[in-house]
Amino acid sequence: MSDNPTNNQNQSDEIDLGQLFAMIGRGFNNLFKGLLRGFLYLKRNLVILATLIIVGGLLGFALKFVVGEEQKLDVIVTPNLDTKNYLYDVVAEIQSDIKSKDTVFFSSMGMDMDKMDGFKIEITPLKTQSGSGLEDEMKFLELLKDFDNSDEITDILKSELEDKTTKDQRITFYFKDAKSGKEYAQKIIDYINSNPYYTDLLKVYTENAQNRIRRNDSLIGQIDVLINNYTQKMLKEQAMTEGRLVLENQEPLNIPSLFELKTRLTRDTEEKKLELEETEKAITVVNFGKPHKVQKPLFQKDVALIPLIFVGLFFLFSFIRYLNRKAKEMHAG
Repeated sequence: MSDNPTNNQNQSDEIDLGQLFAMIGRGFNNLFKGLLRGFLYLKRNLVILATLIIVGGLLGFALKFVVGEEQKLDVIVTPNLDTKNYLYDVVAEIQSDIKSKDTVFFSSMGMDMDKMDGFKIEITPLKTQSGSGLEDEMKFLELLKDFDNSDEITDILKSELEDKTTKDQRITFYFKDAKSGKEYAQKIIDYINSNPYYTDLLKVYTENAQNRIRRNDSLIGQIDVLINNYTQKMLKEQAMTEGRLVLENQEPLNIPSLFELKTRLTRDTEEKKLELEETEKAITVVNFGKPHKVQKPLFQKDVALIPLIFVGLFFLFSFIRYLNRKAKEMHAG
């Protein structure tokens, strides 16, 4: 009596395993039949597919020679006086004029619209340098503790920020003809720098910086006179006490602070001279590149893209024809 349930369970397990293997076998059989149908379909249409690929490839080569290869030129610029927003606005304006084919606008810059086939312009910010790891940041903060509140901390932080960030922008020009493309790119850069508002603003900035340099030089001269007088009195009277000299008006003269002030004024003058050299225009051209061919992935090239389009259209047409035939069979049944 007790053996019957066990026998029934074993028989049930054998039936379930048999059904499972049968289902797996039918699945592989259907998969094989599907692959076989696909192979037969490709075999029947091999001539058509080969013809489409060859014709598409020849057409892609023909377009390459007729239309010409796209070229580009990269110009790295640095906006001056916070002119980054102006730079993006003027590039957007030029992009709009290119799309609308504004002959009046480009003629005013000496550019011929007939030579601007495929001409485009884009602007992108240069990527900031990747930040260092947490461990490096902690080491950097530990080093800053050694400087306490000295003036060197300002220079260190400024240098660190300049290393990790950049306000440089990349203006990319796309064109077909390398000669006219490079010439027109230069004309557009000149146009960007010809804005009257920023030209006047730069004049004011230059004048202020030059006045600042003259004042610094005057103060440095006065400091040199004071230090020289101090030296002369020290040699004659030996009246120095802890680095201080009492003049006729009884006011103390702190020599170390004078040297520190002179150092700051000298550094400020050097920075102003460098800024004047860098900010002659609204944007400074860091690097004006050379025209070079645009490198595209294989599937984006006409020689590969056109055959793929032809083959895709053929498969789509075949699928629609198959659906239409099945619909007629269902309707007839």
